[in-house]
Amino acid sequence: MPTMRTSKLSFKQLIMAMFTSAGKLVIFVLISIILLLVVRFVTAPVIAEAERQTLLNTFDQVLPNNLYDNDPLENQMQITDTDYLELLGTTEPVIIYRAYNNNQPAGVIFQTIAPNGYSGNIYILMGVFPDGRVSGVRVIKHAETPGLGDKIELAKSNWILEFSGRGLRDENRTRWAVKKDNGDFDQFTGATITPRAVVGAVKNALTVINDMRDKLYE
Repeated sequence: MPTMRTSKLSFKQLIMAMFTSAGKLVIFVLISIILLLVVRFVTAPVIAEAERQTLLNTFDQVLPNNLYDNDPLENQMQITDTDYLELLGTTEPVIIYRAYNNNQPAGVIFQTIAPNGYSGNIYILMGVFPDGRVSGVRVIKHAETPGLGDKIELAKSNWILEFSGRGLRDENRTRWAVKKDNGDFDQFTGATITPRAVVGAVKNALTVINDMRDKLYE
């Protein structure tokens, strides 16, 4: 039968063992946190540069980089006017990336949203020359029906290229619609809602850009 001294000793050993285990666990956690911080510190610049290059490569699709010599990521302005944001399909500020060549305006790049796609928001990247002509349009995110609405992707069809070189003016405003609505743009067989939404979003975005033209390059 264990004596009281033996019981007290066992309890003390148990407490010591618990503290030892807890201490080892704390040390392990601290070392893990330090290692994670070191890895993050080392890889963060690499990840940031990769993200920057990905963004610039996307920019290149709507405004070729041989047309400008600055870094658009370093020359930005924000659209915060609520009326403009409504036309751009969002309530959040929209960043305008400005491109220059020999210190002369070469174009702007920005995102707009078609909120009335068949399956929800269609996110669009646009480039516009200083004279208001579209330099390029690309759909960067959507949930439209595969085989139908997804033809807004360049990988699926050349439809999105119809915007290149076009401008929005008073005399052609009514032509900025799909052919089913007496406009100039093709629609897809069995999927008119999607191209109608994209055409409307690009038209609205050009309305904003035309209205802001004098302020874009200040």
